[in-house]
Amino acid sequence: MAKGLHRSATTVRGWNLLRKCVRCKDQPTEMKENALSGLGYILTKCFPDVKWIQERKFFFFETFDSILSKVFFKLGELIADYPKSFIVIPVLITVISVTGFLRMNWIDDPEFLFSPLNGRARQERDFIEGYFKLNYTDSFNEDRLTRNDPYVQLGITMKDSSNMIDQEVMNKIHSIDGIVRNFEFHDEEGKSYTYNDICAKAGGKCVRPRFLDLTVRIHEVKTRKLNLTFPVMINPTTFDNYIFPFFIAGVKLYPENSIMSAEAIKLSYWASAENQEIKHLSNLWEEKFLAHFIKGLGEPSLNIAMYHSRTAEEEIRNNTLSVFPYLTVTVFVMTVFCLASVTLGDCVRSKTWLGLVAIISSALASLTAFGVLMHCGVPMIGMNMAAPFLMLGIGIDDAFVMLSAWHRTRPQDSVRERMAQTYAESAVSISITSITNMISFFIGTFTYFASVRVFCLYLGISVLMTYVWHITLFGACLALSGRAEKQQLHNITCKRVKSSSESAEESAFYRRFCAGGVAASDPSNPDDNQPQAAVILFRDYVAYCLNLPVIQGVVVVAFAAYLAVAVYGCTTINDGMQLRKTARYDSYSIPFYDFTDKYFSSFAYRPMIVFTGNITYSDPANERQLLEFVEKVESHEFIGDEFYTDCWLRQWTKYMARNGKYQGLNNSDEKTYIYNLQESFLSGDINRYRADIVFSEDNSRIVASRCLVQSVNVMNAINDRRLMQDLRQWADESKFNVTVYHPMFIYFDHLTIVRSTILKAIAYAALTMVLICVIFIPNPISSLCVGVAIVSIETGVIGYMSLWGVNFDVVSMIQLIMCIGFSVDFTAHISYSYLAAKVGTPEERVRECMTSLGLPVMQGALSTLIGILPLMLIPSYMFTTFFKTVFLVIFFGTIHGIFLMPVFLSMFESMLRNGKVRVLDEERNPNVNESREMASIRNKL
Repeated sequence: MAKGLHRSATTVRGWNLLRKCVRCKDQPTEMKENALSGLGYILTKCFPDVKWIQERKFFFFETFDSILSKVFFKLGELIADYPKSFIVIPVLITVISVTGFLRMNWIDDPEFLFSPLNGRARQERDFIEGYFKLNYTDSFNEDRLTRNDPYVQLGITMKDSSNMIDQEVMNKIHSIDGIVRNFEFHDEEGKSYTYNDICAKAGGKCVRPRFLDLTVRIHEVKTRKLNLTFPVMINPTTFDNYIFPFFIAGVKLYPENSIMSAEAIKLSYWASAENQEIKHLSNLWEEKFLAHFIKGLGEPSLNIAMYHSRTAEEEIRNNTLSVFPYLTVTVFVMTVFCLASVTLGDCVRSKTWLGLVAIISSALASLTAFGVLMHCGVPMIGMNMAAPFLMLGIGIDDAFVMLSAWHRTRPQDSVRERMAQTYAESAVSISITSITNMISFFIGTFTYFASVRVFCLYLGISVLMTYVWHITLFGACLALSGRAEKQQLHNITCKRVKSSSESAEESAFYRRFCAGGVAASDPSNPDDNQPQAAVILFRDYVAYCLNLPVIQGVVVVAFAAYLAVAVYGCTTINDGMQLRKTARYDSYSIPFYDFTDKYFSSFAYRPMIVFTGNITYSDPANERQLLEFVEKVESHEFIGDEFYTDCWLRQWTKYMARNGKYQGLNNSDEKTYIYNLQESFLSGDINRYRADIVFSEDNSRIVASRCLVQSVNVMNAINDRRLMQDLRQWADESKFNVTVYHPMFIYFDHLTIVRSTILKAIAYAALTMVLICVIFIPNPISSLCVGVAIVSIETGVIGYMSLWGVNFDVVSMIQLIMCIGFSVDFTAHISYSYLAAKVGTPEERVRECMTSLGLPVMQGALSTLIGILPLMLIPSYMFTTFFKTVFLVIFFGTIHGIFLMPVFLSMFESMLRNGKVRVLDEERNPNVNESREMASIRNKL
C-alpha cells in the first residue's frame, strides 16, 4: 500500500510538472530570460553561439532563491519520511551542549563591558603603572590611584536640609566614623577583621577623612574664633592642607570667604590592594559593610548614601538576576499567545500543540548556542540574559511563516508533498530573515567593545541554531501533526473526528469544538476549505484599503511626517554611558549618585599629568616650559586654577625661590639638582611628592614625574569627552613626552568612538542586508525598496529613541546593530511575496501578499513584542533601553512591511510591467505551485 501511495504521489507530481512545462512554452522569451540568475543572464548575452550556455543546464543559470527552494523541497520530503530522527538528533545535541554551562565564565566588570578594547586610557594606565607604584602600607594617597581600588564612601545630609556645621551633627558624624572603623567582619574561615586590619595607610596610620580632625573645634567655628577659609585652608594644629570642595558642599560663606554653613559632607575610607589576599579581604569588607549599611546606621536625622568600588559591578549582577522572574512570565504569556495564534476555527487543521513546540524549539536552540560558546571559552555577560526574550520572538516568527505556508498547501495532498511545498515556499522567507539577523549580529563582533562582541556572538549563534532547530525539530513535529491531520485527528485530543461538511447533523458543540479537516469523499467541498477570519481581514479589508489612491496618499504623507520627526530626533541624540545607568532604579546606590550629582559634580576627578623621557630638569628653560604646560592645562575652562593643582615642580621652584639662596642650594647640574631635591624638599616621614617623582637607579636623572590638576564644572559626558580630548591633544603637541590620565578616562574613551562605531556598524550592516536581499530576491526595485526601508527604519529608531531619552552608548549600540537585521524581516517577507504573486495587476499583488503573509507578519511582530514586554517592567536602564529600541524597530518594521512596502511596490508596478524588473512567476519552480483546483477555490472565497 505504501508503494502504491508513493507511485500515486509520483504520478501527481509528474502531471504537475507536465502541465507546467506545457504552460512554460507559452511564456514570452523575455520572461524566460528574466528567470535567469545575474551570471546566467550575462553568459547568455555574451556567448550567444555557445551551445551549452544557451541550453542553460547548469545550476549557476538559476537564481539563488530558486536553488534554495529546490533544496528545501527535498529537505521537506526527507523530514516527512524520517520525522523522529529530526526530533531526536537536535534534542541529543542540546543535551550534550548544555554541559558547557558547567564551564561558565561570568564577567560583570564595568571596565570590560563599557570601555573600548583599543582605548587609549588602557595603554596610558599600563604606561604610567610602569613608573609609579602606589604604596598602600605607608604613603597611600587616593589622588594618585590608577585603578578603582577598594573603598567605601558615605554621602551625608540632614533630612531637614539644615546646617551641618554644628557640634551635635558633627558628633553624629563622629559616631558614624566609629561604626565604619570598628565594624567587624569575618572571612570564609571565620577569622575576624576590622577596617584597621585592611586599611590603606599613610605615615603608619589608616587613611580616614581628615576633616574629622576639625570637628572638635566646631564650637570655635560657630563663635568665629576659627575661620574655615574656602576653598583651601591649612589646619592650624596639624598643618594638613584642606581642599574643602572635595568633601564639603552646599556651602554658604561669610563675606571674608569663610564657611558659614554646609549642606553635605562626604566621608571616604580606603582599603588596601597591596596583594590579592589583602584585596580579597578588602572586597569582603565592602560586601559585609554594605549589608550592615542597608540595615541602617542608627542615625534617623541624617540621610546617608553609600557607594563602594564594586557597586557598579554588583549592580550589573543584580540586573541580571532580576531578569529570571520576568523570564518565567514571558514564557507563560508567549505560550498562551502561540497556542491561541495557531488555533484556527478548524479543529483538525489547527496546530495548537505546535505553538508550544515552537517555544520549546527556540529554547532548546538558545541553550545549545549558549552551551557551545561556553565550551569554547566565550565569557558570559549580564546583557546576554536579554537573548531568551528575543529568541522566543525570532523563533516563533519563523514558525508562523512555516505554518502559513503549510495552510496554503492542498489538504488533499500527501504529507510528503505538503511538507515539500511548505519548505519550498517558506525557504526564502525564513532563510533571508535568519541570515540577515545572524549577519547583523556577527558584524557587531568586529567592534572594539567586548560587551558588544560577546552579546552579538551569543545572539548570532543563537539565531543560527534557532534557524536549524526550526527547519529540523519543528519541521519534524509539523510532519507528525500533518499525519494526524491526514487521519482526521482532533488537534488537541488526537481523536478521529468528522469534517464540517459531514457534521451537519451533529450538535452545535460538536461542530464548533470537534469538527474539522476535509471529507475523504469530497475533499474540495467549500465548507471544509474556509479561510481564517484573520486572513479574510487582511485579504478583503487591509488590501482593499491599501489599493485606494486616497489611502496610498495618506500613507506617503504619514511616511514623510514620520521621517521628518525621525531626522529631527537624530540631530538631538546625545552620547555617553554613565555608571549610574548600570544600577537598578531601586538600588541603594541611586541616592549616592543623586548626592554626587547635586553636591560634588563640580569637582569630580583629578587628572594627572605625567612627564617622561630624557628631560634635564636642572635646565631652567625646561623647568619653565614644563610649568607653562601645567599652566596651559589650568587655563582650560574645565580645569580649576592653581589652588587645586598639586604639582611638585611648582612647589619645588617656590621652595628654591624662598630658601635656595639662604641654604646655599645650587642646581647648576642634574646631579646636584637631584641631590638638593631629595635632601631638602622630599625629606621627612610623610611627603606626598615622593610618590610623584621616579629617579633612575643611580639617581643621576628623573625618569618620570607627575602633577595633578582638578576638573571643575564638567557636569556631563560631552564635556568629559571634550576635556579628555583637549588634554590629550595638548600632550601630543608638547615637545616633551606627556601623558594625561585618570581612571575615569577608561570609561570616557567610549565617548570618543561610540558614535562613529555605531554609524559604521549600521552602514556596513545595511549594505550587507541589501546585498543579501539582492541574492535572495534578484530584483532591483525590490532590493531598492528593502534598502530604503532599512534606512528609514534605522533612522526612525535612532531619532525616536533619542526623543525617548536613550543616548548613543554601548547598550544602545548593541540594539541598533541588532535592529538592522530585524528591519529586514517584515519588509523582505512582504517584498518577496508581492513579487512572487501569481497575478498580474498591482491591486491583485497587494491582495495576494496580504493574504499570504499579512497574518504571519502581524503574528511575528506581536510575538516579539510580547517576548520583550516584561523587560519594560525591570527597573534597569539596560533592559528598559533594550525594550524601547526593540519595540521601536518591531513597530516601525511592521508598519513598513504591512503598509509602506505594498504601497511603494504597487507604485513601481509600471516599471515592473515595462520590463525593468523581473517578476517572480510560478513557472520558475515547478515544485512550488498551487493546483488549479485550490486556486479556483481561493478565488471563489
